[in-house]
This record gives sequence, C-alpha cells and structure tokens, in this order.
Amino acid sequence: MRQQRFILALDQGTTSSRAILFDHAGRVVARAQREFAQHFPRPGWVEHDPHDIWRSQLAVAHEVMRVANAGASDIAAIGIANQRETTLLWDRRTGAPIGPAIVWQDRRTAAHCARLIECGGQALIQRKTGLCIDPYFSATKLAWLLDSQPGLRARARNGELAFGTVDSWLVWNLSGGRRHVTDASNAARTALFDIRACAWDDELLALFDIPRAVLPEVAPSSGLIAHTDPALFGAAIPVTGVAGDQQAATFGQGCIEPGLAKNTYGTGLFMLMNTGAQPVVSTHRLLTTIGWQLDGRLTYALEGAVFMGGAIIQWLRDGLGIIESAAQIEALAAQCASSEGVVLAPAFAGLGAPYWDPYARGTLLGMTRGTGRAHIARAALEAIALQTVDVLDAMEADAGIAVSELRADGGASQSDLLMQIQADLLNRPVVRPAVTETTALGAAQLAGLGAGFWSGVGEIGEIGDNARAARRFEPSMSGDERGAHIERWHRAIERARAWDVPAGQTTCAAV
Repeated sequence: MRQQRFILALDQGTTSSRAILFDHAGRVVARAQREFAQHFPRPGWVEHDPHDIWRSQLAVAHEVMRVANAGASDIAAIGIANQRETTLLWDRRTGAPIGPAIVWQDRRTAAHCARLIECGGQALIQRKTGLCIDPYFSATKLAWLLDSQPGLRARARNGELAFGTVDSWLVWNLSGGRRHVTDASNAARTALFDIRACAWDDELLALFDIPRAVLPEVAPSSGLIAHTDPALFGAAIPVTGVAGDQQAATFGQGCIEPGLAKNTYGTGLFMLMNTGAQPVVSTHRLLTTIGWQLDGRLTYALEGAVFMGGAIIQWLRDGLGIIESAAQIEALAAQCASSEGVVLAPAFAGLGAPYWDPYARGTLLGMTRGTGRAHIARAALEAIALQTVDVLDAMEADAGIAVSELRADGGASQSDLLMQIQADLLNRPVVRPAVTETTALGAAQLAGLGAGFWSGVGEIGEIGDNARAARRFEPSMSGDERGAHIERWHRAIERARAWDVPAGQTTCAAV
C-alpha cells in the first residue's frame, strides 16, 4: 500500500474555486484555481449557479491530483474551507438545486431584516447567535428561497428539501448525496444556531419560519465527516475537516491562543480575534462567533466582517475600467504619494462591521479637477485599510486586549503598498506570511488532525511557524497625518450612510 503523502484542501471562494495539495511539512505541492460566473440580476442581488460551484471545485481537485501525479491512495484526507453565509436549497432525492445560490453579499432581504429589527428580534439574535440581524446571514436568504416558488415550504417540512451553506453543498456532492452535514463554524453563520448550546434553536427557527427538517446535521470542524463517492477519485477519500473560510484562515495563521488576530484581504475583509473558550459579547457591533470545534471543545472569536475589500479593486477593473488586471493597482496607486484628499467610501453592498447599514451606498468624495486615475486607485487601497482600522478599534474595545500586530493574508495582501498603508493607518506592524494560502492551510490542518496525519496541535504549530517566515511592515506615518486620514474617512462614511435610507426604516447599527 502506498503511503498517504498529502492532504487535499478545497478552498471554495466567492469568485473562484481552488484546490491545494499540502505535504506533511505543510508545503504547497500543487495548486489550481478556476473562476466562475457572478450573476447580478437586480441591483443589490448577487447569485451563483450551484452547478458552477460544484463543477469548478471538482475540476481543480482533479487538476492538482494530476499535476502531482497523485491518486486517491496518496491522499490522507480532504479539508474544506468555504465562502460563508451563501445559501443553497436542493432536492434531497435528485440533488437538483432549487433556484440559485444566494451569495453572502446579496442584499435582497434588507426589508425583511428591517421588519425583524422593528419587531424587537435583535436582542434574541445577538443573545443566542452572537450575530446582528442583517441580509448578510443565511436565515433570511433561506426564507426567501422557501417563498420563491409555491409549495416549497410544504416540501421542506416534509423533509424533501435540503438547505446548506457551500460546505454542505460540497459534502453532499462529494459523498454522492449520502451526507447532509455542516460544521459548527458554518452553522454559527446562519442566525439559526445557538453558539453556546452548539445546536439549532427552535426559537430562532420560529422567528425566521424555517422548518427544522431542512437543516443539516452539525459535526465538529475536525474529525470524520464523510467519505467521497469512489467514482469521483477512483477510491473513497475521507473528508475530515470543514470550516468557514475565515475561521480556517484564523487557524492557518496560527491564531490558536486568545488575543491573536488576523485579517483576510479577500473579496471582503474579515478580521477575527481568538477569544478562547468563552464567547465575548460585543458592544461595538462586532460579531461573536464560533471559531472551530476541535477535540470536543469550542473556540470562540470576535469578528469584523467588511463586504468590500478586494472587490473594490475588481470594481476599478470591471466597473470603471481604469486598470486591466487587479495586479496593476499597486503600480497605478504608487504614481502619487497621496490621494490628495480623495476618499472612497465603498458601501456598494451596504456597510458591514462596525456599522451594519444595508442602505449605505458607495461615495467618492474630495475630488478636484486635478484628480486622476492614480488618486482614485490610491483612495481605493486606503479604503481597504481604513475599514480595517475601524474594525480593529472596535475589537480591542470589546475584548479589552491591545493587539500588538495584525497577521494578514488573502489575495490583496500581496500588495506591498497596501500592507504599508495598513501598517501606517493602524500604527502597528502588519505581518504577512511567506505562504499566504492560509485559508487552505487551515482547512488542511483541521483535516490532517481529524485523520491523524498530524499528531496534534503542537505539531501543527511547528508547521505554522515555518509557514510564517514572513515580511513585516512597520508603521512610518506621523500621528497628525494619520489623524487627518481617519477624520476624512469618518466624514465620508457619514455621507455614505445618509445616502439612501427608506422612510421609516432603521438599520442594525441603530439598535
């Protein structure tokens, strides 16, 4: 029998699916990535085709195995990290999707959320789930799907339909429809899950009118979750790790002790701080969430979720056409030493933490006749960094912990200019690992622990230390300059929030 040499990490993201093979030393052996279509049928609506998610993920899994000349017998286990909150509904008998996947960025349920807030639902939601009532989370998305066609609610109550976040959809397809399951970290993002009891909650299900029969089983983040259908890879491979992408990245960044924090610069921005065995209740409009469930124990985290991170750069490319590829942003922004007072408030999909305002809209302020493409590009990078400043300030206030450094990962963290701007505006070091595939690494580590590929968290820590042979960005901006940036930023945010609030509506931030 051939020795099992690899862990296969499936990193299913918002704009692409990736697969990475890791060896026992935590090194990347092979990687593959495939983008898939984004659909925007109406303003504020964001959808994926569920078939695109599955086909692209399966294709890259096959590709990395081919590149590494690896068969199923070479792979000890599969770990999954996934875009969170994105909501799918499918037929249990046929596996056929019921409608599109409603993406986490989608805002179609803003009015539903506003009604729940007006009815006093926010206190219950925060107490049990650690979340805020917002279209971001899965519950109102699922309610919308169940109401989208006649008879779906009755079919859901009869156990004919299955709801899942993207991890559930992948495991269902990987297992040939044998397993309908999620992990605790993903369940915690639905607004239907009591994060202290670690269970689906009847009171929450009643609030959102969700039938219990539609829900997946909840499993630990590390341990045997499923086996793949032998037809997919030539033999069955165990799936032994599942976590939401940001929780996986936190684990992969080595933030396994309370007080350590990371920020992922992906499509959105996601900062998580490990708070240990006890959930910290936020008073600054952050989220209290489950980090992972490992060895029977829950680890909690504080999270600040920002909707527009790397997506701002995509907008410059696809919306404005001022760059041809995302990689060009750094060179363009570096053409000017300052944005010269131009500020971009990127509320294209409303605002996430710490504001939670679904009605805010993007604004570009401070322009003069001298403003050019380079100033807008630099303002875009500053907007990414300034949103991060807001979240870290709120996180330190909630946890009562001063963060000495911020660990950075994700695609946009490859920009040296952005990382330097971030260090300057935070006034503390930003550390970027040599291997920035921390989301996939975290999924691989959870799977490796669950399969016995690694002996324990101590060995994982040694692997992580090697992966974090990093570049460190030290702050160099004066206090006066930093203060001026932040003051202009907050004025811009005030204008973005005042832009489009319907009469009589309120937002989570007002509760």
